[in-house]
Formats: sequence, structure tokens, C-alpha cells
Amino acid sequence: MLRNMLVCATLLMGAMMAMEAQTTVTSTAKDTRGVSLTIYNQNFAVVRENRQINLKEGVNFVRYEDVAAQIDPTSISFKSLTAPNAVAVREQNYQYDLLNPVSILNKSVGKTVRFKQVHPDGKVEILEGTLLNPPTAVVGQTDAGGGGTVYQGLVVRLKDGRLVLNPTGQMELNELPEGLVSRPSLLWKLDVDRAGAHNTQVSYIANGITWKADYVAVVNKDENMVDLTGWVTIDNRSGATYTDAQLQLMAGDVRRVQEAPGFGGVALDGMMKARAAAPQFEEQAFFEYHLYTLQGTTTVRDNETKQMTLLSAADVKVTRKLVLDAGRRWWIQGIRAPGMGGDTQNVKLNIVVEMRNSRENNMGMPLPKGKVRLYKADDRGNLQFLGEDLIDHTPKDELVRLYIGDAFDVVGERKRTEYKQISDRVIEETWEITVRNHKESDAPVWIVEHLWGDWEILQSTHKYNKLDAHTIEFPVTVERNGEVKVTYTVRTRW
Repeated sequence: MLRNMLVCATLLMGAMMAMEAQTTVTSTAKDTRGVSLTIYNQNFAVVRENRQINLKEGVNFVRYEDVAAQIDPTSISFKSLTAPNAVAVREQNYQYDLLNPVSILNKSVGKTVRFKQVHPDGKVEILEGTLLNPPTAVVGQTDAGGGGTVYQGLVVRLKDGRLVLNPTGQMELNELPEGLVSRPSLLWKLDVDRAGAHNTQVSYIANGITWKADYVAVVNKDENMVDLTGWVTIDNRSGATYTDAQLQLMAGDVRRVQEAPGFGGVALDGMMKARAAAPQFEEQAFFEYHLYTLQGTTTVRDNETKQMTLLSAADVKVTRKLVLDAGRRWWIQGIRAPGMGGDTQNVKLNIVVEMRNSRENNMGMPLPKGKVRLYKADDRGNLQFLGEDLIDHTPKDELVRLYIGDAFDVVGERKRTEYKQISDRVIEETWEITVRNHKESDAPVWIVEHLWGDWEILQSTHKYNKLDAHTIEFPVTVERNGEVKVTYTVRTRW
């Protein structure tokens, strides 16, 4: 029913717009002379658009259409580049009550409506009356803005006093309600001292558009180097299309004040084909953030996910580690199987891959935060997925550390073999960590232990490194089909 609005409503809207056009200058995307777009990885962007607008001397009303539906109206800036001191903004309005059958009916309560009904025998009947209620209502409204919109049907009082509930047929309205627009628009009242064509620039913040970085690292046969490809994924849900835009991406944690009340993975095949492509983005430090500028222009369409190459680096040296860190994972893993001792736990070894983000290592570009996926080709040349991890914003020369999975053939066991209460605030514990290697090659392993209180190692079978005030590390090498036992006794005071 709601979709069957007659042509008369459309004609009324056109007549209204034609009357407005006599006193209002309308600017659309066709007047655009250039667009630049800076997208932040926090779901917003700064839009800057240049349009040529003809202004007369004196008071001008300008309707500026084709802006983002998710514009932040408090962020809008308008200026004339042709004569900045000759144009002053006196009033600014953001109109976003969009024209559609439901919004028309919601604003037509008390107005006359007609329904044209065609019966099976071909007879045409006209029902005419007064619309008594809006078709939709917000229910469950709270002070915080909660609630939802539901359709509640139509009630029409005919001229003879009868009430018709949910009438069907093709609907007519005598007039179009005020305040509705066909698209989100900005409306300015301007004082102009210089008549003529003005090159204007409008800037604003649009929400609902973001970007993220995704990386693919392909490990070589010797597992000591990777080829790294970085991709940018742009997701535009701002309600606008930015045609031939100069694109920049801002990486960093930019603070935005919040007043009181994301993407799937990139296809691997496309990444591998673009691995040798020249970088499209030029990186530069900007304030305390990093800015990536696209060479050339691109079109970012509304409701579109766009992917572009960010960087490409070959022969990046990496180090693979097996880390036994029982203290970090005891709350995640099932510690004991049936029949095991209460102070014994099986521990999986974490696979950690490290690479230095430096020019000497064929990298050196500050890396935006994102997901890194690792692959390796098998004997048939098929790429197999090895694991993935998230990295934070990483400056140049810093270490990239990826936890991509747990080892299969190298296993660990950790047990407390002795416990003594020396006094009310002093204990002594002896720990034994066993690593068994079932591979046909030696396995370097880093055993990490987390201590607490005021601790002191009384004795140890292996040398250890002190990583911080409460963490030590035992680097060991476990021979193929062999095992290593690390035993140490610690005294703890508190």
C-alpha cells in the first residue's frame, strides 16, 4: 500500500522544489571540482570538497546536496576560496528528514487521503477521508534514546463518519508535508559582498567510514625469511560516494570525545598477485601519527569495501621461537588430565615469529595496526595457512612479535616437586619443567617463568635471564627425539 503513492505527490514535491529554486541556489555533486578524503581507522573520515557556486551580492540561500548521510553537522566548515573575506555564513542547517512513503504519511496526520480500490469485477471505488494516525511509532522510548520503530497500520475516518482500518489500494495525497528532503542536505544563509562564481570548499567529519590494514607473510622453504604484503581495506557506510578523491589514511590513536549516548579477510590469491606491485601509498610522519597518501586518485563508493596495496617487502628475515610460558596460559588450557598430580600440568609450547621492522631488514615503514596471516608452500607448491595474530601500530626499527599457534611435536610438562613453609611469610618451592622433542631436528625452546613477591633463586640446573622484576627465561635446546629437564628452587617472601 505504502509503495503505491500516486504521481500527484511527486508532482507536488517538484512544484515545491521549483518554487524554492527561485530564491535558493542548489549545489549538487555535478558541481564538484575536487574531493579529498582522509580516513581514520576509528570509523570516521574528514571530507573536503570543492564546488563552484554562483552567488549574488547580498543575502544568498544555498542548498548543498549529496553530502554523507552520516555527517557530523557540528563539524561543518564552509568558506569561499575565491574571496574568503567577501562571504560570511549567517546561518547553517542540516536537513535529513528524507522523503519516502512512510515519512510522508507520518507528517500527514489530519490531512485528506484517498484510496483507489479496484475490485475483481473491475469496478473502481474511491475511499476519501482524514488520516487519524501515523503509520509508525517509537515504542519503549527512554531518556537515553532507547526504543524502536514499529509499524502500527493506518486509521482513516471517512466523510460519513465510518472508520476504516488499514485500507488498501493506491493512495493519493492533496499536498506534500513540509520539511522533507529527497537527500541529506546542508542549507546556508550567506552574506555576500562580491557577486559571481565562487570556488568554495566544504569540510566535515563523516562517520561510518573506516579502514584497516591486513598483512600476508609467506614463509620460505628454510623458514628464515618471509615475503610480506600489506593491504588496506576501506569500508564505506557513510551514505556518500567520493568520486576521483585524493585519498589519505591516518594511522594512530586520535582522541575523540564521546558524548552521552571493523571486515572479513582479504582474499589470498589477490594478495599474492599484487605482491610485486609498487607501493601505492607514500608514508609520512604527521604530528604524533602517521599519514599514508595515495598516489593519484580513487573512487570510494557508498556501501562498498575497497582493497588497495599498502606495502610490499621481500626477503624479510624472521626468527621462529618455541616458548613454554605456563604462567600465561594456565587459565586457558585444561591443566590436568584424570589421574595427574595436583601440582602437575601439561603445557603447550607457543609458536612465536619475530621480525625487525627496519630498512636493513627490507622493511622500515611504520606499520598500521592490523592482522598478520602467515602462509607457507608445501611440497606441491600449495600455500597452507600457518596462523595469524594482531599487531598494534608499530614504528620503524621496532620488533614485530607474532603468536601464531601451538607446537604439535614439542610438548611440555611443569610440576612443583617441593613445597616448604619456612615461616608465616616465607616459602620455598622447587619446580621441574620438562620439554620433550619428538621431531627429527633439534628444537630451541625458551622456558618462561613468572615469579611473585620478593623472590630469590636458591639453585637451578640451567642458566636463566631476568626479563623483568617478576619474569625469568631459560633458553634451552632440546635435541631431536630427546628431552630437557629444567629444575630450580625459589624462595619467596611477602
